[in-house]
Amino acid sequence: MSLNIIGYIFARGGSKGVPRKNIRSLAGKPLIAYAIETAKQSRYINRVIVSTDDSEIAGIAKVFGADVPFLRPPELAGDTAPEWLAWRHAIQEVQKESGKIPDVFVSIPPTSPLRDVSDIDRCISCLLESDVDIVITVKRSDRSPYFNMVTLDEKGYAKVVMQTGTTMSRRQNAPRVYDMTTVAYAARPEFILQADGIFYGRVRAVEVPPERAIDIDTELDFRFAEFLISDNKKCAAEDTE
Repeated sequence: MSLNIIGYIFARGGSKGVPRKNIRSLAGKPLIAYAIETAKQSRYINRVIVSTDDSEIAGIAKVFGADVPFLRPPELAGDTAPEWLAWRHAIQEVQKESGKIPDVFVSIPPTSPLRDVSDIDRCISCLLESDVDIVITVKRSDRSPYFNMVTLDEKGYAKVVMQTGTTMSRRQNAPRVYDMTTVAYAARPEFILQADGIFYGRVRAVEVPPERAIDIDTELDFRFAEFLISDNKKCAAEDTE
């Protein structure tokens, strides 16, 4: 029997850092379109749903082939609303529609437009092939709390965030650390409905290269993404010559 694996894209209308960023044009098409198109390429996902509180975002999402079977309530779309609750709401809405929850929940945030479909599919396969509750994506961190990240006390004195009891003279000697990314998440819906957050369960991670892990949150991020997409197109054109 085939699994019901739904890819969800959560895109609220009230972005503060970059106003209306989810539908802002990036290299010629709305930012949200990249997430929709990549999700539709997945060999696992059989439905792509956009969860939004915004009618304009909903209309654009439909143009690019996503379903928008419900609108997210305003209380789950504010600046302080945890996205975890929006995840839970999206699962419950599908349950109301079909009478059962999906077999696998996948979140594909619109703010990581340079992801590859393989990043999504590796998360899903990792979940299906293990007993974990959720799979996240990570990239290797450029900085380390064991070496070059510090805290300042009330007098302004600095100390390394993580103390090991030994002096770290080279970053390479410090324990390897990773940054969480917004490339993709794959989870068991039952876990989202019952738990209060990602790290309340068993978590595995899929590593992605930094050039695919950019998370658009500022104007500078937008400019950087524009450059990378343009450069990728240029390289692809040169390869075909």
